[in-house]
Amino acid sequence: MKRQGNILIVDDNANVLTALKLLLNPYFTTIRTLDSPVTLPSVLDESEWQVILLDMNFSAGINSGNEGLYWLHRIKAKSPNTAVVLFTAYADIELAVRGIKEGASDFVVKPWDNQKMIDTLLKSAQQQKPSAKPSAPIPSSQKMYWGNSTAMKQLQALVEKVAPTEATILITGENGTGKEVLAREIHALSARRHKSMISVDMGALTETLFESELFGHMKGAFTDAHTDRPGKFEAAQGSTLFLDEIGNLTYHLQAKLLTAIQRKSVVRVGSNTPIATDIRLICATNRNLPSLVKAGSFREDLFYRINTIHMEIPPLRERPEDIVPLAEHFMRHYGEQYGKQGLQLKDEARKRLAAYAWPGNIRELEHVMEKAVIIGNSPLLDEELFPLPQRTTTYNMSPTLTLEDMEKQMISKTIDECCGNLSAVAARLGISRQTLYNKMKKYTL
Repeated sequence: MKRQGNILIVDDNANVLTALKLLLNPYFTTIRTLDSPVTLPSVLDESEWQVILLDMNFSAGINSGNEGLYWLHRIKAKSPNTAVVLFTAYADIELAVRGIKEGASDFVVKPWDNQKMIDTLLKSAQQQKPSAKPSAPIPSSQKMYWGNSTAMKQLQALVEKVAPTEATILITGENGTGKEVLAREIHALSARRHKSMISVDMGALTETLFESELFGHMKGAFTDAHTDRPGKFEAAQGSTLFLDEIGNLTYHLQAKLLTAIQRKSVVRVGSNTPIATDIRLICATNRNLPSLVKAGSFREDLFYRINTIHMEIPPLRERPEDIVPLAEHFMRHYGEQYGKQGLQLKDEARKRLAAYAWPGNIRELEHVMEKAVIIGNSPLLDEELFPLPQRTTTYNMSPTLTLEDMEKQMISKTIDECCGNLSAVAARLGISRQTLYNKMKKYTL
């Protein structure tokens, strides 16, 4: 028989590994053995395996089989197309059947029959599903635009170095700088890119829904819990979980989040059973977390847990050389979307865009360009389409002010300009109404 495919065998008995390698050598092109499942995640990152033969027990004196089920879940979360065959003692057949219900392809009982072992593994390898296709392409308007500034070039180099790893990342920057866009770029360059990134706006998450949204709930756990529901941690299994506005999380909820991150498991509301999680965590905030830690409103242990790698996105006003190229990038995108190809900016329009301070950063620029493309009647977009105040009339950026002082000043001024219309204020600042409410409460506006 022609050898085909690959197999990974995980068992803590060296004699078993040797015997199986000799037995299966005529049937598989590649055979790799592990005497411990601890390195499984990194091995799965290195290669895609057709079938894994997984022992059910590894720790001395523990024969419950729960270790096997735990690692089964980790494998399926990280590599859902890999067939997993459980390797179990006769007394644990009932547990192996449970494993099949939870994602295993089959099981083999110890001591094994050679032909039964060969047939089971070959059948499982042949039934392996084809590799998952990458996620749908990201729209061009939402792709990371690196520009030409030195700060962004340095950030790009850091992203390319860190993205393929499993490091936890904290992204900071003002509203509208593109923190979620950067998170998606990191995810797209990672080994987890074949599954969609899961995003959560922590600023819009109420305290009563926190555990249900992140950890899930069981049917009957509360009045409206009509069915079992997985949380965002489970939805992000084998992928990336992006927690935006993490600086807005209340202190006691920070403790619950920290526990889930440290234990790498969650417990659904209404349940006592922990569910193992395999996620890559990226967090983002526009707040100064070290200052919050110093003030006692953000947990220091959580800050260090989410801050393995720190990435700061500079505001648009600090990289003026990127304003016009970025505006043209959005112009081309929305030109294609609205059937207006061949658009160009007049020189006066370029000057006006470059002279504006862009307090709403890239999000504000994108909205301005979409509006100009829609309203413009000519392929040549002139300055009249951009009624923007210039830098000399914008907010006081005194170096003696802190970032929070400037933010408070900006929100207060915008509320006055919009005559208290909070929907208009949120739209102009490029933030959600809930985020605006949170900031108004924070600054007592």
